[in-house]
Amino acid sequence: MKYNSVFDIIGPIMVGPSSSHTAGAVRIGNLARQVLGEEPKQVSFRLMGSFAQTYEGHGTDVALLAGVLGMATDDPRIPEADKAALEAGLEYHFQPGHVGYFHPNTVAIDIRGNHRSTTVVASSLGGGKVEVQELDGLPIKFTGERTTLILYHTDTRGFLAKVSHLLDARGYNIARLSLERWTRGGSAVTVCEIDEPFDEALLQTLRAEVKQLMDVRVVHAE
Repeated sequence: MKYNSVFDIIGPIMVGPSSSHTAGAVRIGNLARQVLGEEPKQVSFRLMGSFAQTYEGHGTDVALLAGVLGMATDDPRIPEADKAALEAGLEYHFQPGHVGYFHPNTVAIDIRGNHRSTTVVASSLGGGKVEVQELDGLPIKFTGERTTLILYHTDTRGFLAKVSHLLDARGYNIARLSLERWTRGGSAVTVCEIDEPFDEALLQTLRAEVKQLMDVRVVHAE
């Protein structure tokens, strides 16, 4: 993870006490919510390392819930996110566990809505910075600092060329592009980070013109 300024190290405007354990946790929860792409109904948090040891004392538990509920890092409701979850009918569970060889402040979030479910493994790196490490078991990395398209598709020749052409034709610049697949010729996930503000019309274009595409999720830039 690259830091571009002193403000990246100091951290974001936030409800404390910790940029790593609170602000970072809010952002991770929010990323999981956006990857799910619908209102969450059930969520399970598996915490490791420092997260597992101090999550109650540092407010990591309520911070993660706040993010899953769609709150920002400076939302004054964060300390009572557990009550907000109860009011929203969100079922949740916390437990310690080993989720991989990542940064000590890492959590695996199993999140489910009425129509979708997904598993996001992400780390809080300090100063409010976060990074997704895995998505549904695939080694997929992104930070949420840029608009990110998550494309679920079949692994066929020409898919990336088609997507790149459509983005270029509509004035989007691709900042980062990566593809991971479960099996050759089977299901795959492409993560595409773009520099420009996102337009909903792009989703309609992708769904209409890319026949291999099964689903699209959007993580909006912070």
